[in-house]
Amino acid sequence: MKKQKVCIIGGGLTGLITSIILSKLNLHVDLVAGRAKENINSNRTTAISQENYNFLKKMKIVDSSNLDFWPCSRVELYTKNKTGKFEEIFKINKDKKLEEKILYMINNAQFKKKLNENIKKTSLVNIKSDKNVSDIVSNGLLKSLQFKNLDSSKYNLIIICGGSESNIIKKNIKIDALKHTYDEWAVTTIVEHDLFENNTARQIFLDNEIFAFLPISNNKTSIVWSVKKNLAKNLNKNNEIKTFFKKKVYDYAKLFLKKPRISSKIEYRDLNFMIRNKCYVNRVLLLGDSLHLAHPLAGQGFNMILRDLTVLEKLLKQKLNLGLDIGSLDILEEFSNEITPRNFVYSIGIDFLRKTF
Repeated sequence: MKKQKVCIIGGGLTGLITSIILSKLNLHVDLVAGRAKENINSNRTTAISQENYNFLKKMKIVDSSNLDFWPCSRVELYTKNKTGKFEEIFKINKDKKLEEKILYMINNAQFKKKLNENIKKTSLVNIKSDKNVSDIVSNGLLKSLQFKNLDSSKYNLIIICGGSESNIIKKNIKIDALKHTYDEWAVTTIVEHDLFENNTARQIFLDNEIFAFLPISNNKTSIVWSVKKNLAKNLNKNNEIKTFFKKKVYDYAKLFLKKPRISSKIEYRDLNFMIRNKCYVNRVLLLGDSLHLAHPLAGQGFNMILRDLTVLEKLLKQKLNLGLDIGSLDILEEFSNEITPRNFVYSIGIDFLRKTF
């Protein structure tokens, strides 16, 4: 039987991992990935749960010898008490000798580099990296993409992994979504410090901000500062906020890290909430940021995506074994019905936590 063909739009972590997983199902995959060097120097990091780390190992996307995935066996939460000192309010601790950890941290740019290297070894994935998609059009019973001209390729399924506000989403996806803005920035950087056994992730909850310390090696820690925009409303976004942030980093980091110093550029992005009530239209599936956006305080955004991919891999494998068309509406509906309730609970729960803290 002729191999079914899938197109994946989006060259971020979601698009890259989805391409690899679907190629392992013996599907032809076209990946529209944009610029190959995009965000190559980004300092953003991603937290992956033990369950999802096991899934990536099962898919042979990572292996136990990959030291880029930094294990954390302890999580600590802090708030400020009446005297102005930080007080531990919650902790989770796993025995460091156990193989299973609470989470694994990885730098996004390093992860993307590894995934691209993996894709280059996969003959079933074809990267279309120099084109901008303008539309998705019907081509008989299947779908094709419109670039400057109509692409001749026909797809059983198109998966959009790009941003929730992309033009291709606005033009083709009419699905209701619950959404709002947090009116916050996520400010990120990397701090180098003296060597120690760096296996504890920490979060400090204050009135209008959250400060997270996320280990990525024994001498490097990722910093994520979620701050209300009105707290910094009198600061120039390009200059004064960076000076303000640097002071915050040194004031807080010196409590947990020895001789901390900022070693990367400072990046910031808007934080928003969004969850759609289903994930598909005719032969088009949404994954990643096009489907749901969550606040980073619980580190669940990418873990939600990996749980979706776990369900998708299992479902498509089953349907392919039965010789079914993977882009049919009944299969997409089955997938949507399985992941949507869980994602709604996770998203609303994280949103509630942010409003509470």
